[in-house]
Amino acid sequence: MHFLSKALENYIKEHSANEPDLLQELTRETHLKVIQPRMITGHFQGRVLSMLSKLIHPKNILEIGTYTGYSAICLSEGLQKNGVLHTIDINEELSSIQRKYFDKSGYGNQIIQHTGDAIAIVPKLDVVFDLIFIDAEKISYDTYFEVAIQKTRPGSIILSDNVLWSGKVVEPLDPKDKATKVLLDYNKKLKEDARIETVLLPIRDGLTLCRVL
Repeated sequence: MHFLSKALENYIKEHSANEPDLLQELTRETHLKVIQPRMITGHFQGRVLSMLSKLIHPKNILEIGTYTGYSAICLSEGLQKNGVLHTIDINEELSSIQRKYFDKSGYGNQIIQHTGDAIAIVPKLDVVFDLIFIDAEKISYDTYFEVAIQKTRPGSIILSDNVLWSGKVVEPLDPKDKATKVLLDYNKKLKEDARIETVLLPIRDGLTLCRVL
């Protein structure tokens, strides 16, 4: 489902910050070499992530779901001088392309890659995160959130991607569609959870912003 017309989407891109050349290069390589290239963050949402990170100016960032590294680079643009971004992905085959672009971005020494299950990795990180971005397996969103919020402080921001799920969240639910059911429950939880305050932004495929209380 397209929430805005193509013309409006193009207008928004044209009147937002330009996409850095390096990220255009990463997008091209992702489309040439990686399965499901549409999963990449993309120009407009990438600039949103960059702006949010710059406003928060975090010391520590956690990303659950690296893919080819586009969003990690965007988030790193707001890191403090000695800040660190921990990014986790279960697919080790993507590690080399991630590292290639992390190092080319100039943030390579601030980005720590983890390969494996975030549910097992996050509890072992002895870090308090100022900013967290969840963009991995939708079935596990609730568990990702629960392990992540344990690593926050009041004022920390948790972002969750793809929460509108191509508009399926407002369509009749197919009983076999587990991902949509999980996201419906997740969105309801974030609205009602007393530990956070939440706003769901209609950016791309839906981006929820939660502030830890």
